[in-house]
Amino acid sequence: MQEKLHENKTFKAIIQTGLVFKGIEFEECVFTDCDFSDSQFMNGKFANCEFIGCNLSMTKFGGTTINDVSFKDCKLLGINFSDSIDFMFSVAFEKCVLDYCSFMGKKMVKTKFLDSSIKNAIFTDADLTKAVFDRTDLSGTVFSQTILKEADFTTAFNYSLDPELNVVKKAKFSLHGLPGLLTRYDIKVQE
Repeated sequence: MQEKLHENKTFKAIIQTGLVFKGIEFEECVFTDCDFSDSQFMNGKFANCEFIGCNLSMTKFGGTTINDVSFKDCKLLGINFSDSIDFMFSVAFEKCVLDYCSFMGKKMVKTKFLDSSIKNAIFTDADLTKAVFDRTDLSGTVFSQTILKEADFTTAFNYSLDPELNVVKKAKFSLHGLPGLLTRYDIKVQE
């Protein structure tokens, strides 16, 4: 994997933990059952790539472009996506564990978080306009100064966000999520 450019390649069951990869570009690549935990992809690029069943926990993406990358059944604990390049940042998550991740300051319009765990994550100053949190656990996740216009929290659960500290115009919430919007007021809602 030390080549500088990888196009249309499939990587299966690769174990490269705790390594540093500098300036490597991946375009239209598929990663299946790979383990890159504790590694660093510095000043590189992932474009139109797919990760399936991979472990990327504690991986660093400093100065790396992440454009149109999907993650399915992946373990992504503690990743600071804020360190990646903002331009063209585009991701999608399905059945992933994103606990303790940071998306601080990221523009993530229409991002999909499906059947995922996003516990104790940070979305401060992020733009999540029209994002979808479908059947997603948001326990302990921080939303502050976050744009959530038209975001869909209908089936999300365990979230707590302050409508006065975030932009929630036309965001969708279900009745069971009401307590998560009233935390600031220390109000108890009984069913």
